[in-house]
Amino acid sequence: MEKHLAIIGASYLQLPLIEKAKEMGYITHVFAWAANDVGEKAADHFYPISIIEKEQILDKCKEIGICGICSIASDVAMVTVNYVANALNLSGNSPEATYKSTNKHAMRLAFEKRGDPSPKSYLVDSQTDLSTLVMDYPIIVKPTDRSGSRGIYKLYNSNGLKEAVSKAIDESFEKKALIEEFAEGQEYSVEFISYKGIHHFLQLTHKYTTGEPHFIETGHLEPAPVEADTVERVKQIVSHALDTLEIKNGASHSELKIDSNGNIKLIEIGGRMGGDCIGSDLVRYSTGYDFVRMVIDVACGSEPVFEKVCEPCAVKSLFMFTQEDVDEYERMKREEPEKIIKLVSYFPENLGHVTDSSNRVGCYIVKA
Repeated sequence: MEKHLAIIGASYLQLPLIEKAKEMGYITHVFAWAANDVGEKAADHFYPISIIEKEQILDKCKEIGICGICSIASDVAMVTVNYVANALNLSGNSPEATYKSTNKHAMRLAFEKRGDPSPKSYLVDSQTDLSTLVMDYPIIVKPTDRSGSRGIYKLYNSNGLKEAVSKAIDESFEKKALIEEFAEGQEYSVEFISYKGIHHFLQLTHKYTTGEPHFIETGHLEPAPVEADTVERVKQIVSHALDTLEIKNGASHSELKIDSNGNIKLIEIGGRMGGDCIGSDLVRYSTGYDFVRMVIDVACGSEPVFEKVCEPCAVKSLFMFTQEDVDEYERMKREEPEKIIKLVSYFPENLGHVTDSSNRVGCYIVKA
């Protein structure tokens, strides 16, 4: 009997999902705005429908008779994934969970209500009188509903606050922004897979960024070099926060900071696998578990299988921003090819035009 799986998004980030689904015997139906992305060609069937057109996608999925719907690395896609899953009584998360895990203000309110540790924040829009806000600097300004380091600014005083808020609002779909206290410490991300409300920890990732003002990610290391007792506290805090957000099924990607005193603060949690090759590649190499397969299994109503598909090792993703970064990759390819696991992406046309995580020049994975 044929099994039909819907996948939302067609960029290179979705390619591992498409390829894994086909390997597992699913017929893949990919939905995205036509942009000549790799997923358009890799899919068994491609539909040039924007990922935000959830009603159109639902109608087509009813017609196809899908057994599951999923996406990786995209908060925007998860709105449609869960909408369709709920409408067709498939495995997914509720509308409440979707809202709390894609809107940063709703997330902050939920964390505050349930005692999850996270920074103090204010919701603002173009009409807010910023002079009335009482804030301790430094602060972070960011859109309420975007990811990929878009529209993020760090300020040490009120100089430039109005401009930063305006730019963050422009990046927001709902035209609102958050002004938050800046959480000190090293930043990490945490990958979980959940099934019927049971949360399974997979990996803790050490994050490298460009730093202020935009904090674009430059690389990731797994497993993160963190003491075992701290990892256990991270597991407990994130599991509680997943319950707060009512995330019951599928992957989740949590971002948090740990300061020099061991204090943990949640930055945000997405109800989807981490992007930047974290979920699709790094977790597999560092744990031996096939995270992408788990996402498909849960989307189709099956319990995730924890069996090793490869020998775990420490791994690192490195992102290319400049010609010097490209030259370093070429040097390593010539002189230390045994260290390179794979080249994930390469967009030379982005040289000199990197503004956020979506338009970096490329990414490759090495043994750490």
